[in-house]
Amino acid sequence: MTKEDEKKPSPSNATERLSQVAGHVAASSSNTSKKRVSKSKSKSKDELPADYSDVMGQIDKLKKIASTPPDIKSPDVNSRGYIRQLQAGKLWVRDRVLQLLDEGSFREVGSVSGEVKWKKLEGNREEPVSFVPSNNVQGFGMLRGRRILFTADDFSLRAGHADGALAEKTVYMEKLAIALRLPMIKLVDGSSGGGSVTTIAKQGYSYIPALHSIEPTVRQLNMGIPNLGAVLGPAIGLGAARVVFCHFSVMAADIGSLFNAGPKVVEGATFEEGLSLTDLGGPSMHCTNGTIDNLAANEQECFEQLRIVLSYLPNSGASLPPVVVSEDPVGRSCEELRTIIPRRKARMYDPRKIITTVVDMGSWFEIGALWGTTAIVGLGRLAGRPVGIISLNCEVNAGALDASGSQKINRHLKFCDIFNIPILQFVDIPGYAVGTVAERTATMRHGVALASTYYSTTTSIFSVVTRRVYGVAGGIMLDCRDPRMRVAWPSGEWGSLPLDGGIEVGHSAELKAAATQGKREERYKELEEEYTRLMNPVRTANAFGVEEIIDPAATRQIVVEWLRHVYEELLPIRLLERASGKINPMFY
Repeated sequence: MTKEDEKKPSPSNATERLSQVAGHVAASSSNTSKKRVSKSKSKSKDELPADYSDVMGQIDKLKKIASTPPDIKSPDVNSRGYIRQLQAGKLWVRDRVLQLLDEGSFREVGSVSGEVKWKKLEGNREEPVSFVPSNNVQGFGMLRGRRILFTADDFSLRAGHADGALAEKTVYMEKLAIALRLPMIKLVDGSSGGGSVTTIAKQGYSYIPALHSIEPTVRQLNMGIPNLGAVLGPAIGLGAARVVFCHFSVMAADIGSLFNAGPKVVEGATFEEGLSLTDLGGPSMHCTNGTIDNLAANEQECFEQLRIVLSYLPNSGASLPPVVVSEDPVGRSCEELRTIIPRRKARMYDPRKIITTVVDMGSWFEIGALWGTTAIVGLGRLAGRPVGIISLNCEVNAGALDASGSQKINRHLKFCDIFNIPILQFVDIPGYAVGTVAERTATMRHGVALASTYYSTTTSIFSVVTRRVYGVAGGIMLDCRDPRMRVAWPSGEWGSLPLDGGIEVGHSAELKAAATQGKREERYKELEEEYTRLMNPVRTANAFGVEEIIDPAATRQIVVEWLRHVYEELLPIRLLERASGKINPMFY
């Protein structure tokens, strides 16, 4: 046998080797298949789905529980709270949110926050079996096309108290409004996360109250981020504070009330027994003392007022107020204003008629109509541009400005200043209120506070003198800007004191002497005629004591022209000054 023959494998050896390899492959394949089957069986039992459908299923189940009204036939404690809510004539919190917001715009934040009871399943799985949501619904939405944030109390769960809430949710939303510069709407019904004695039992210890939501709220107010609130039930303690901590607030007349503490606490502290919620802090109390700005008939009207107010406001003080298209002609003449002021000085007229005639038709929205009634304030539009309105009310106390009227104008000045809204004033003021009631209510203190606000705010002001301007109060209103932007109507009259009383003071000795001769009335009439002649407004214009006397019918045209210039030229500069810190408006 040669060496080459030795190197060649024999047929029998080759067949054996092939058989061995085939056997190894078959065995390996069989083992692999068994392992795969085993792993597959293990995965179906222990491993979680790759698409996280189990987690999403849990979230969907919790959301469904939260968004479904409790069963009124169930004895569950949550059902009892829901039933009480309906019996009180109030909407359930989620129904409120859906009625407030534009359809389909509700996007909840913290939708599954609350207390959950879990059931353990096979392996590492579990499922929720019960869910009590936190008693505040919060999130994003649209209000007539405007993106907003909102918080809404659920009174049916622990009356909105802290032991049913997650305070972090509310604080987060307050901070989010600042970060995103979005308006905040607050629907208050209960204590809005305020304390309850049951919180002590739940935590196992008492605590010093902490108000983490107040600081970001104050920042919002002073940044000009609209903060609007509605009282849709009893606003108690912190709930009351939260709604008063707003640029604008409204209360539902049929269900709203507001107080520091409820009737039971009041009974123990002041011995006032048998008080109802409305007796203690209903609309007749707080919509007439300035705690709450406006009154609405029901929840739906509250929502509408919130929508209207927001339509005048920017998203923050870093923006211009929103301008809309107006169909009211810019050059519309107002002939009816020529005769609205009576020639007889003692007669009154309707000051609201002047406002509604001058502003765009249908644009007047009054704020605080039931309190501080010696003054009228609100919002309107001129050629679609928002403008703040201030007027005196000659139909109440002859228009003399009292303490509450001063507070009302003071607040409105800050409101307009924080939102970059120019102000149009219709001035007919005989001075500050006088008498023992005026002195007892600190009229001068509040009047001086008003003066400080007039001179410390910087928003543009245009004044129309419709009739009287007397005393310190008149001087403050008309002399607060330099140079002044003002015009007068032919009915204007002004001075340090009105003639009634003024002649008595200035000529007391002379009148006493005339009285000894039986000619007092005759001399008084002579003095009155002389002063009336000298007080002809044209004489003041001759001395440039008033810049211009205009035809009342041209008032709208003149103020529209002024406001257009303010929006086009002055407000953009104002935004730069706010951004640079040169001016820093303050609401609170």
